[in-house]
Amino acid sequence: MLSFHYSDFWADPGKQLIPRAWRRLDADALADAVYAYTASVLETFAANGVTPRLAAPGNELTNGLLWPHGQTPRFDRIARYVSAGLAAIRAHDSAIQTVLHLDNGGSAALYRDWFDRYFACGGADFDVIGMSYYPFWHGTLDMLRENMAAVSGRYDRDVLIVETSMGFTLRDYASCEALPPDRRKGPAATERLAASVAWPMTPAGQERFLRELTASVRQVPGGRGRGVVWWEPAWLPVPGCGWANEAALPYIGDPGPGGNEWANQTLFDYKGNVLPALRRWKDM
Repeated sequence: MLSFHYSDFWADPGKQLIPRAWRRLDADALADAVYAYTASVLETFAANGVTPRLAAPGNELTNGLLWPHGQTPRFDRIARYVSAGLAAIRAHDSAIQTVLHLDNGGSAALYRDWFDRYFACGGADFDVIGMSYYPFWHGTLDMLRENMAAVSGRYDRDVLIVETSMGFTLRDYASCEALPPDRRKGPAATERLAASVAWPMTPAGQERFLRELTASVRQVPGGRGRGVVWWEPAWLPVPGCGWANEAALPYIGDPGPGGNEWANQTLFDYKGNVLPALRRWKDM
């Protein structure tokens, strides 16, 4: 799966910063830019023998894209920009399946409101509804199951868990990062958040979470659960490997720090050894 962020850096519900090269474009020209950029990336991939099976025009589009032009509640523009990306993918290769991806997979109200507005504004057809589901932020597994069943039925689409993870330890990894305290991000999966989930943040707990999550996806009515993507399985806590460097932070106006916040949610331990969840993945 190829995910277009349409930004010079990460795009997610908290930041969808318009690329610097597009900042002088008006709302109409942005749609043309999305189409041209999407097409050029796919053409470059094809020239190098790479064809994605799925492509997502935009990443975690909950609050829109290309801010401020396509920021919620401007669903007329959200639909227009996303549709431009979808059109470029279809024109390049109709066999590539298309994904529209939101976060907070446990929120049925969010998904119903977003996709109802998208279609009401003439949003183009697509194949798969993508969801992020992080259990310490996005509700219970029951909430996710109910939402997957609801959206797959309401919109007649397959669903795919595009992002998920679960901690395997609460042990700190500061010594592995070798960063001063003011440059460390610290783990996103903290002891406080661990108390809110149904699985212990241990190797066995992480493996059980994966088993129960994949079983839930298999239970989506009509076989419409497509699968699970783990994010990010190999973000090991090695020196200098963070989410943003010292140049990136001021570029996007983020106070930082830019260290690694995912190292206790990978599928390898801090030394790079395989965890039980990855073995389970291979078995499935």
